Amino acid sequence: MTAETWRDPRLGAAREARLPAGPIRYHDAGHGPVLVFVHGYLVNANIWRKLVPLLSGRYRCIAVDWPLGSHVAPMPGADLSPPGIARLVGDFLDELDLRDVTLAGNDSGGAYAQIAAADRPERIARLVLNSCETPECSWPPGPGGFGLLKAAARRPATHRVLYEPLRLPATWRLPNTYGWLAKRPIDPPVMRSYVRPVLTRPAIRHDGRRAISAVSPRYTQAAADRLRRSFGKPVLLAWAADDRVFPLDHAQRYAAALGAELRTIADAYTYTAEDQPQRTAELLTDWLGAS
Repeated sequence: MTAETWRDPRLGAAREARLPAGPIRYHDAGHGPVLVFVHGYLVNANIWRKLVPLLSGRYRCIAVDWPLGSHVAPMPGADLSPPGIARLVGDFLDELDLRDVTLAGNDSGGAYAQIAAADRPERIARLVLNSCETPECSWPPGPGGFGLLKAAARRPATHRVLYEPLRLPATWRLPNTYGWLAKRPIDPPVMRSYVRPVLTRPAIRHDGRRAISAVSPRYTQAAADRLRRSFGKPVLLAWAADDRVFPLDHAQRYAAALGAELRTIADAYTYTAEDQPQRTAELLTDWLGAS
């Protein structure tokens, strides 16, 4: 196993689903009501490594490596636009015949989860939006300079050059890398699993480039409108109290518009499953029990 393919064993057994667009790797742990996790750009299933063991005693936790730049299996023929990623989410639920799913998305994974819930709600029973894009947010988000990611993705050369500094661990804590997403340093093996694919594997870098170049707030705004009008299922906004990328006041207004519940997680940035896994697990368990 290489640095880029390593996944924490706490995530459960590694498996592969064959979707119409290509193969996708996932990890499966626990039994009970199903939770499917959707991560954001340039991370993978490892982002849930601390959270899954806290939940898998009561729930079946499925952590997928979505094709967002830190994955294992390239998907050269897949549509990796936001509607395309949302279609992958729906196809994954179909392939595993998952029903009454709680779909939980973090960071840009929350944007994809909103689109999937709006487009393909039939297998989704609940939606958890965990510090992510709202209709008021730009995508990529403006704070921290993340908008540069989309601009650089216009050309293969600029996209490749932009990520070269990530070879140096000292860059991992910068605001425009991971420093404003995780409040504390992320374990080096995990970080290597995030950054090595985009640095060393052209096919994975190409997938990531196609994904990030296609994002736009118009997709989340359209999804939010459909969710308001027709989703009709429980929605939780689980927000980092100290989030520096996705403002809490945006979440407050979005929760009110959706008629959803908003709960905050203290002492955390966007990656609450990284910074505060215990608090995140307790919040989810309590809300799932009540809903």
